[in-house]
Parts: sequence; C-alpha cells; structure tokens
Amino acid sequence: REEKVDIIGLSGLITPSLDEMVHVAREMQRQDFHIPLLIGGATTSKAHTAVKIEPQYKNDAVVYVADASRAVGVATSLLSKELKPAFVTQRQQEYEEVRVRHANRKPKAERLAYEQAVAQGFHFDWNTYEPPAPKKQGITVFKDYPLDALVDYIDWTPFFISWSLAGKYPAIFEDDVVGEAARNLFADAQVILKRMINEKKVKAHGVIGLWPAARTGADDTVIFKDDSRSEVLTTLHHLRQQSDKASGTPNYSLADFIAPAQSPARDYIGAFAVTAGDGCDEFAKEFEAIGDDYNAIMVKALADRLAEAFAEHLHERVRREFWGYAPDEALPNEALIKEKYVGIRPAPGYPACPDHTEKSALFDILQATANTGITLTEHFAMYPTAAVSGWYFSHPDSDYFNVGKLEEDQVLDYAKRKGWDRKQAERWLSPNLGYEPE
Repeated sequence: REEKVDIIGLSGLITPSLDEMVHVAREMQRQDFHIPLLIGGATTSKAHTAVKIEPQYKNDAVVYVADASRAVGVATSLLSKELKPAFVTQRQQEYEEVRVRHANRKPKAERLAYEQAVAQGFHFDWNTYEPPAPKKQGITVFKDYPLDALVDYIDWTPFFISWSLAGKYPAIFEDDVVGEAARNLFADAQVILKRMINEKKVKAHGVIGLWPAARTGADDTVIFKDDSRSEVLTTLHHLRQQSDKASGTPNYSLADFIAPAQSPARDYIGAFAVTAGDGCDEFAKEFEAIGDDYNAIMVKALADRLAEAFAEHLHERVRREFWGYAPDEALPNEALIKEKYVGIRPAPGYPACPDHTEKSALFDILQATANTGITLTEHFAMYPTAAVSGWYFSHPDSDYFNVGKLEEDQVLDYAKRKGWDRKQAERWLSPNLGYEPE
C-alpha cells in the first residue's frame, strides 16, 4: 500500500554522504517531488546546504537542521499551512546570504602549486635514523576483548557533547549550568555500562597489523609482506597540504613520516580496526521495544565511547609491546587523550587522510571483516558504527595535521596514482577541493 510522505530527511555520517545528498536533491527535482527536504548529520553544515544542496531542489523547502533536538520544531513549521510560508522565506533568505558570502570569500592563505608543496614538505635526515622494528610483525587478532579493560581509557568529554552538554570531563560536573544534568547523565551511563560488561550485552573485537614499508614518489607508501620486501601487500596514497604558510612550517603529507625507498633506513607501518558494536543494536532494541528511547540512545553512545577507548588501549599496547618502541611508557588517560605519546594513528576520512576509499586497502591487508566482523558500506562507512580504524606511524616527529584545500594539480596527480579519472577523484575529495569542478 502507498503511504503519504510529508518530509524527507537525510543524515550525513561521513563526508561521502555530502555528494549523495546533492544527488538526492537533484533526483527529487527531476522526479518532480513537492515535499520538504531536511539536511542534518555530523558532516553537514548550513554552508554546504545553501551552496550545494538547495540550488538543486526548487519545488519545496530545503532546510538545514543543526541537531536532532531541533527537528520537531522545524517539521512543525513545515507542516503548518500558517507557519510554513514565513519559515521557508526566512530560510531562503539566510541561504542566499550564505551563498553570497561563500562566493566572495577569499582563501585564508594562498595555495602553492603541488610541486612546490612537495618541495616544502617535511624534511628529515633518514641517513642517521634507524626506525624501530616491530617485536611482532603481521596480523594479531583480538576476539571478545574484555570490556572492563577499556573503561579506564574512555574519553568522556565527547560523550557529554553528544548529549549537547558542553564542558570537559570531569570539570563539567561542577558547571553552574549543566553540572547537575551531567552528573545525572553520567550516573545513568554507569548503570548501562555495567550491564554491557557484566551481562556481555556487547562484545569488542579488534585486529592490528605491522609490516615493513617505504615511501615511494612524493606521496605514496608501499607496504611489504615481510622483511624481504619482495612482495607488495598494498600501496597507500596520501595527500599533501598546499597552503602557503606564513609560519614556515612544512606542507605535510603522511608520506613524509615513512623512510623513502632509496634511503638506508628500513621503516615500518601499522594498521588497526576495532569495534565495540557486536550486540549493540540488539541491546538497544530491548529498550526500543518498551519505548525507552533514552537508554536505547545511551547504549549506542557508550558503544561509540568503548570503540574509541579500544583504539586508544590497543595503540598503547602497540607502542609498548607489539611494536615496542616505547616499552616504558606510562601515561595517564588524560595524557593519552591529549596525544602526548610518540607516534600517531590517523584514520581514513579524517583531516590528515580525508579520502575514505583508503579504508579499502586497510581492510584488505587486515582482513578486517573476517577478523572483527566490521564491514564497509559502498561509501566506506563502517558497520557496526561503533568502530574505529586507521594507521600507526612511529616516527618521533609524526604529528596530526589537516590536509585542507586541494588544488587541481594535486587532484589530477592523485587521480593518476589511484587509477581514477578526474571526476571520480573530485567526487571523493569534494569536501577538500579548493576550486569549483567543471
């Protein structure tokens, strides 16, 4: 049977969702829809809605909703014959102002030609450096990892932010405005967390891998099967900052932190994928079945925190045991959260490596789906969603950075390295383009 649809809502979890939203809006116009379209989710913004999405759909309203708590008010206005005209007119005026500002905006910094950015990358004397060799190479799998070992690694500040309570943990408990709400929320979280652990309502699985590696060309990293370096497992493709920095700091690429193939240094790289989402949906549905949406959401929020804690915990074990380049490290959780350790674990889809498709190589060499149960969607989102994956770099000068905006010359070079055509590269790198594609 047909059911009347009053509103369509799109939620973007990862950056590839942004282009899909544009496609949906264009299809709604082509198929002559006449219902409002709501845009929301972690990767979206008013600017993206105004510049990219709204111009594609003119038959009805396109509205950016900053967070789920505002959706009811927006929907009420759009479904009211009395309220809708003024509400839509106001949004359209806002978005037109955003488009004008966007069109007139000048980049914060001039951008370099890609060749010059490479020349101004991070330089290091690899002739005098001996990279640490892992104590245990290859893959190590962790099934049903004990959740109680992860609790002390939880970063609670993002947990409160996910409930729209701003403030750092544990200081948030003393906040004059949100302190009481934070304390109550935290107490409720402990009840559910204990059930997750004691009743084994969710399970954590993970896999890590450590292999020989070498930088090739300007921005690629080759990963080898073993120390003979005769068999290539995969090649990673990195992106480089192109902003002209007044500070004189390098134009970083993750490739800079791996020893070049032509150097005497024999370097290594690591990878990981972890989840604390096995059983999460089933546990949440127990609450949904009795109409308890609060605790259903609580389960998912805690699973996310446990997955991040698992990533933090395993990275510590890698530094101390499996790679072993920091065997005496003894950092409190606060220092771990502030990334005071040596090395980094950047994740595909995040600022240092914004291309989500690089997860494909990561999952392949880790055999991540077979070893953890995590799968990738066609747009490279991970499921269960309470999952984290990424790379391990050990170089003492390695640091997190934001690739930022990319120019056409680097995008074309990247497309060639990836075996893509131009449009494919521009699609996957859309949020980072410093120009308007044709």
